[in-house]
Parts: sequence; C-alpha cells; structure tokens
Amino acid sequence: MDEATRESLLERVNRQSATVGAKTLETITINGTEIDLHELLIETRELPEIPPGTKDLVSTAKRTLKTEREARVERLKTEGSLSEATAETLAEEIIGLDRARNALDGVYRPDYGEEAHNMSIDDYKRWLGFVESIQ
Repeated sequence: MDEATRESLLERVNRQSATVGAKTLETITINGTEIDLHELLIETRELPEIPPGTKDLVSTAKRTLKTEREARVERLKTEGSLSEATAETLAEEIIGLDRARNALDGVYRPDYGEEAHNMSIDDYKRWLGFVESIQ
C-alpha cells in the first residue's frame, strides 16, 4: 500500500460523517466475555433509565471500543506491510467502532432538553462566579 492510500484511509476514518450508514461490530469481548453489541445497543436504547449494572457494562464497552479503535488506527498509521485490502478492512472496522461508541454515548442522555437546560444553568453559575471574583 502506498502512502497516498494510507493518508486517504486515515482521513476517511477521522471524518465526522464517516459513521453515517456504517455497520457496527457484531460482538465485543469485555473481560474475556463476548457480548453481542447489537443486543446491548437495542436493550439500552429501549430502557427509560439504565440500571446500575448495565451502566458499568456500557462504560466498559465504551472504553473497550476506544482502545480497539486506537489500536487499529495505530496499525493503519504505522504498519508498513499492509495490503490495500487489509487496510480497507481496518478502516471499515474503525468506522464501525466509532458508530458503536456514538450509539453508546447516547445511552446516558435520553433527555437532551433537560441536559441543555442544566448546561445553561452551569454556564450561568460559572459566569456569575467570574463576575463576583473580579469585583
């Protein structure tokens, strides 16, 4: 694989819109246990509130997905003997990992309106603290 192809694939996996239409991985291994990622995404998406045990699993899954992504990106960046087909497969896997992480990121924030309101209040408090500190 030439450097232009490598750079093109790296640019593709880092593009914000890369995950649109991408497939997630079927399974992920966490602490030696294989977990059906699709099932986890469906289960957590339908719950009004995530139970504490599932929150831990989701957090661990997100960390694992991040670690797997970083390892694949590093391999794509540095491995000199990659064939174009292998590099393309790595790029698709990276994008799939990102898609799964994006889906899991939404699990903790089912009510975006309330979150935005809380963020506004926090911003106001920080601003008020700043103004009080300069008086």
